[in-house]
Amino acid sequence: MQVPPIPSYDGRGLVNLVAEIEHRCTGVSIAPRLDPDLAARIPTGRTHVLVLFDGLGCHQLGHPGATDLAASVAGVIDAPFPATTTVSLATLATGLPPSQHGLIAYKMWMPEVGSVVNTIHMTTPFGEPIDGLDHAGLLPSPNLWERLRAAGVEPIVVQPGNFASTPLTRALYRGARFEGYWNADEAVAATMDLAVTDGRVVFLYIPDVDFAAHVAGQASDLYGEAMERANMVWAALASGLDPEVCLIGTADHGHVDIDEAARHMIDPDDLGTGFVSEDGRVIMVHGDGAVLASRYDGRWVPLAVESAWWGPGPEHPRFAERAPDGLLFLPDGIAVFMPSSNRRLVGYHGGCHPCEIEIPLLLREHREAIP
Repeated sequence: MQVPPIPSYDGRGLVNLVAEIEHRCTGVSIAPRLDPDLAARIPTGRTHVLVLFDGLGCHQLGHPGATDLAASVAGVIDAPFPATTTVSLATLATGLPPSQHGLIAYKMWMPEVGSVVNTIHMTTPFGEPIDGLDHAGLLPSPNLWERLRAAGVEPIVVQPGNFASTPLTRALYRGARFEGYWNADEAVAATMDLAVTDGRVVFLYIPDVDFAAHVAGQASDLYGEAMERANMVWAALASGLDPEVCLIGTADHGHVDIDEAARHMIDPDDLGTGFVSEDGRVIMVHGDGAVLASRYDGRWVPLAVESAWWGPGPEHPRFAERAPDGLLFLPDGIAVFMPSSNRRLVGYHGGCHPCEIEIPLLLREHREAIP
C-alpha cells in the first residue's frame, strides 16, 4: 500500500486555525496562520466562539441530519497526526503541532513514568492508575489560554459538566475558565451568554457524534440523533449569536466504520521483544514492525526514514523518548488491536484516510453546500 500524505501543519491544518485565532486576538502566534485563501473567509469579531464537534469529519457531512453544518463549510483543513481526540485537543490547547506539544498519541509511551499512558483517562491501557504523572504540567507552558490571558483576552472553555477537574481537563485547560453544561440546550445557552462580553475566546466542545460513531456506527439511529443534536447546536449559535461575534466550527478528526470481521487482535509473537503504544488504525511500534506489516498487508515506515508525521520542529524535549521506532499504516477498512483495547466498537479513527484526517472549517457567514 502507498504511504499516505503527511497532514498539513503549514497553513491548512487545525494548528493553523488556532494560530489564526490567536493572531487576531493578540497580534502574534507561534505556528503559521491559515493560508490566506482560508483566512480571508473568516470575519473579524469583537469576541470569538470556537465550536469543536468531536468526531465530525468532512466526509460525514452528507448525513441528512447535518444540513446546517454542511451548508456552513467554508473549507477543509487537516487534523494533526494521529487523528485522535487528545492529540488534536492538545494542539488546540497549545497552538502547537504534536511534535512540539509532546502529546503524540491517544495511547502514548511515556518512559518518564515507565508505562504506555491512555491519555484520555491518564491511566495504563488497562485502566490502572499511574503514580507521578503531572497532569497540569503535561503540556508546554505558556499554553494558548495563558498566552491569551496575558494579552488581556479571557479564555473560557464550555465542556460537559462531568469533565470538570478530570486529569485530561487539568492537562488541557490550565489557565482557562471552565463552564460546565449537562445537555445541548445548556451548551448553547451558556455559550451565548458568555459571548455577550467583548474580548473573549469561548471554546465549546460537543462530544455526541464521536460517542455515537464509536459505539454504534454511522448507519445507526444513535448516530443520527447525535448528528441532529450537533446540527441543532450549530444552527442555534449561528442564528442567535450577535453578528459581531466571530463563530467558527471545526472537529478533531473524522470516523470510519470497521466491520467486525476486519478487527484483529495482535499476536505478541509478531512483535518479538517490542511493544505497541498506539493501536487501532495506525500502529506505533517500539521495535520492528515488519512482521506485523506483512501479516496485515500494511506499510512499515521506520522513523529513521520519515519522522515528520507529528509536524515540524523544534521537537518537544521528550519527543524522541516517547516516539516509536516506526509506524505501521494499515489498509483501509481494518483495525488492529492490543488486548487492552475494545474490539466491540464500530467506529474508528487515528489513521490517515481522508475520512479520518479531513475536518471542516465551519463559518456561519458561508452558505454553500459541501461537495
